Amino acid sequence: MAVTMKDYRGDVSTWCPGCGHFSVMAGIQKALINQNLEPHEVAVVSGIGCSGKVSEYMRAYGFHTLHGRSLPVAQAVKLANSGLKVVAAGGDGDGYGIGAGHFTHAARRNVDMTYVVMDNRIYGLTKGQTSPTSAQGFKSKTSPEGSGEREVKPLELALGAGASFIAQAFSGDIKTLTELIQQAMEHPGFSLVNVFSPCVTYNKVNTYDYFKENLVDLNTLEGYDPSDKKDAYSKVIEYDGLLQGVIYKNPRPAYHTFLDGYPESPISFNSVEPNKAVLDQLWAQFK
Repeated sequence: MAVTMKDYRGDVSTWCPGCGHFSVMAGIQKALINQNLEPHEVAVVSGIGCSGKVSEYMRAYGFHTLHGRSLPVAQAVKLANSGLKVVAAGGDGDGYGIGAGHFTHAARRNVDMTYVVMDNRIYGLTKGQTSPTSAQGFKSKTSPEGSGEREVKPLELALGAGASFIAQAFSGDIKTLTELIQQAMEHPGFSLVNVFSPCVTYNKVNTYDYFKENLVDLNTLEGYDPSDKKDAYSKVIEYDGLLQGVIYKNPRPAYHTFLDGYPESPISFNSVEPNKAVLDQLWAQFK
């Protein structure tokens, strides 16, 4: 029988009505369904924050990690069970704040997995503080006179870190969002989809209308080549990151291909029984 949205329906959501995260979760689910993947073939690893609840709201293998730690856990899951489609999900604070170090290393390492970041440019779960992607001058509970920090630029960060697939979507355009997430999942290596996902409760600046008015679709830019890293940098800087589409795509061998002796079948399926011959050989080396 064909997989449906009902198969991926998990716990009842407590997100605010109108939250962009509803569309992001639906986009992930639809992308999995389009690939005919069943819940037992998928692992969703999430961080802390409103976005972190996605591993509870989706019916699949799920792991709700500590703040900023979704990527190391997700990479471990993929390396231990290569048969799973692994999706890490988090927010801009989770991924580009406390988890920024993990993000840059995951991008350069290139484990075959997808990272979906729900970027609402504010801390929503803790009631509206400035986040790493909040613009300089942004007023919030922690910056009532305006933030003095320059914001993190996710696309520039990902390009510099060496990510082999980078896309950006908008939760107000679920068709394109789903297509981009599916392309990311089908990419053989680490893929990032940064999603502008408006917080309707605490961010009254970066709203649905704001993104609809300011986002530029890369498909409308004549001659754009997502395999050209220099062009990607140029366009990201020119449009101040307000782009929708595949920013950069240049497949390279995934991390596991460099691991000597990495098994073709998932490691998690291997027997954990001690092998006497191997143990005797190891023991002999230390006599």
